[in-house]
Amino acid sequence: MLTQMQGGFLDLGGRSVGPGAVGVFLSTFEKQLDAKRRIVVPQEFRAAAGGGPFDGVVCFPSIEADCLEGGGRALFDRYAALVDELPFGDPLRTALETSIFGGMATLSFDTAGRIVLPEALCEQMGLIDWVVVVGLRDRFQIWPRDRFRAWREEQRLAARTGLAELRQAQRQAQIMPKAVG
Repeated sequence: MLTQMQGGFLDLGGRSVGPGAVGVFLSTFEKQLDAKRRIVVPQEFRAAAGGGPFDGVVCFPSIEADCLEGGGRALFDRYAALVDELPFGDPLRTALETSIFGGMATLSFDTAGRIVLPEALCEQMGLIDWVVVVGLRDRFQIWPRDRFRAWREEQRLAARTGLAELRQAQRQAQIMPKAVG
């Protein structure tokens, strides 16, 4: 259960945040890339990424949307477990391995808490100037600012519609047993 607010992200189970703790990426930040494609990673995100084998994050082209996806060791482990569920040679496994691990870059934090986004990933996703960093619990996404604004509106509509449909299905499920009995 998510219980305690800690510096912009939630700690799970009320534990203190530190090495080995699982932080959660929350909120949305607008950041500007500098001439070297560096971006300051929000302190909350740096803390949430902790516990990995490196001082930084992994980033790769998202398989869900036209943006970069990133996170710490927990995200890497989650994708590895998903891929490992599939037998070696399975076309879906190969597609996931190619898309995720083949496109993955390990990005270390510098002393100012910045990462340098690889030029190829910036070009692929259209990350030129202002970007939006969006926390999604166990991961985050990096979007071009204008593209994110449109995506956010699409997602709000999908969430509103989907939640209404879910609630309707739940109400129907509650009525059905009563009608049978």
